[in-house]
Amino acid sequence: MRLEKCWFCSSTVYPGHGIQFVRNDAKSEGFIVVNCRWQCLRNEIDTSKSLKSQCFSLTVDLIFRFCRSKCHKNFKMKRNPRKVKWTKAYRRLHGKDMTQDSTFEFERKRNRPERYDRNLAENTLKAIKKIDKVRSDRAATHIEKRLKVRKGKERREAQKELEQSIHLVKAPQVLRQDQSLTLPKIKVMVSQPKSEQNQAMEE
Repeated sequence: MRLEKCWFCSSTVYPGHGIQFVRNDAKSEGFIVVNCRWQCLRNEIDTSKSLKSQCFSLTVDLIFRFCRSKCHKNFKMKRNPRKVKWTKAYRRLHGKDMTQDSTFEFERKRNRPERYDRNLAENTLKAIKKIDKVRSDRAATHIEKRLKVRKGKERREAQKELEQSIHLVKAPQVLRQDQSLTLPKIKVMVSQPKSEQNQAMEE
């Protein structure tokens, strides 16, 4: 089962889900022409024929995969994923998620074919679970470190504000000496006369 990544938000796209957009415009053709010129230098393309006729035989379509219509609409509006706050590109760029870790190397695509081995497949499945656990633990520690910096910053801001407005805070002794700073206490007598029926019931 091949799991693809969303082009916009980098979330996982499972088989049978998401939207696929194929673009074949000037950008892709420019890529093909550059590729053809590089092959001409390597003498892989016959230079006697026209370059354009051979380039059309090598047409490559750019495929974009999206996890949901939200990402597809943002792509059509030409929004930059690095400037949208809910994408993984934004979070990695601003230090909210891990960017460098040894566990990311296991997710790389390897297009070379491997001969099937049952023991190797079992060990791989066991290793995947361990790697996921290690990655989640490291991500949690990364978030804790990031929040510690924020808590320290909030504490410093609160201390600075307290130092600037300390003159507004009065000591308890000053409040006792000057009664005008406190609200006057009012004593209210509450009397509940008992009815004759309640007295008779109590007796």
